[in-house]
Amino acid sequence: MASYHLSVKTIKRSAGRSSTAAAAYRAGERIECLREGRLHDYTAKRGIEETFILTPENAPFWAQDRSSLWNAAEESETRRNSVTAREWELALPSEISAEDRSQITRQFAEELVSRYGVAVDVAIHAPHREGDQRNHHAHVLTSTRKLEPEGFTAKTRVLDSAKTGGVEIEQMRGVWAELQNRALERIGEVERVDHRSLETQREEALSQGNALKAEELDRDPEVKLGPAANVMERREMRAAEREGRDYEPVTERGRAVHAARQARALFAEMRERLELARDTYGAEREAGQGRVSAGLAALRAAARKGRGADRGGGDIRDRLTRIVGREEPEVGGQSVEEPSDLRHVNERLRETLGRSEEVGLDEGDDGADKSSIRDRLEGVLNKPREALERGVERNRDDEQERAREIDREIERDDGLSH
Repeated sequence: MASYHLSVKTIKRSAGRSSTAAAAYRAGERIECLREGRLHDYTAKRGIEETFILTPENAPFWAQDRSSLWNAAEESETRRNSVTAREWELALPSEISAEDRSQITRQFAEELVSRYGVAVDVAIHAPHREGDQRNHHAHVLTSTRKLEPEGFTAKTRVLDSAKTGGVEIEQMRGVWAELQNRALERIGEVERVDHRSLETQREEALSQGNALKAEELDRDPEVKLGPAANVMERREMRAAEREGRDYEPVTERGRAVHAARQARALFAEMRERLELARDTYGAEREAGQGRVSAGLAALRAAARKGRGADRGGGDIRDRLTRIVGREEPEVGGQSVEEPSDLRHVNERLRETLGRSEEVGLDEGDDGADKSSIRDRLEGVLNKPREALERGVERNRDDEQERAREIDREIERDDGLSH
């Protein structure tokens, strides 16, 4: 599932950091910092797929050398608390090829050069060998001063100012989202990324009448694991794989991240199956099929889509409940009240899944109760293939029997006419 991430950090001397060390680490190179008199050697670093430097037109030739570039950036700053570089950290879509990832990263870097007149140093990293293999990412270091023929000159105050900095970064976040979405569209990928806040996306979904997507977006932003928790979770993942068991997070942050990712994946799966059923039904009706035949075709399409995903057992509602809900634990024979945040999630899930029951049952023309919306959705999402095939056979048998009855009526009419 495509996901969006862009963060901007500063390389500050006050935090004990330097642009020379940052550039050496991210590019996996050896750079001697002339200002500090220190050697930063990261040539043993692995997982670096590509590095390149982009500069404005008429920039001095030495700016293409990484060591010269960042030593000059350090020399141009004289204060003890100077910010010597910015780092734009980008998550790259795993769905596209390495060539496409390189292309969109280069386009983003070109936009930074064109917009701010700075030098840009890019390092594209592969996923960590022990981590999530979808975690392709890029580190984009930019100078904090414009690079002109005479060297580094004025500060990029538009990014420093509290009044304009946030606006500029938000616009660049939009540029990065657009570059990713174009790449996903070129390969026929349905998923898209969105740089806007979850609340903004949810309001848009509600305005468009997409209640399912709105409910999917009604969540808190995913928390970051952090270095310490990340190490512990990776260790547990390896242990689970060795022992042939399911991975269970061992840290509080790990549990929150794992649950959020599972819930997002299941919501996306449920939305895809519903959309597939709806589109199949519409196509069958346009092709001249009756409502029953079109409905059965939609059910078959939804069931085929879900067979691989449902291999873990249980229907979608049960799986969602397992993700965000737990049985109340007992200590000493007494139940322990669940945390307020988890209780809130449970209540929201129960409200979502039971919303159709609150509306009540509609009555058909013959006075018989129709099934609730939830029952019908669950029927679409979870109906076994065998049941669908039996329904198709019954429908076919009924149609054949009706045809035979019509033939018999015609024969009787023909006999009377003679």
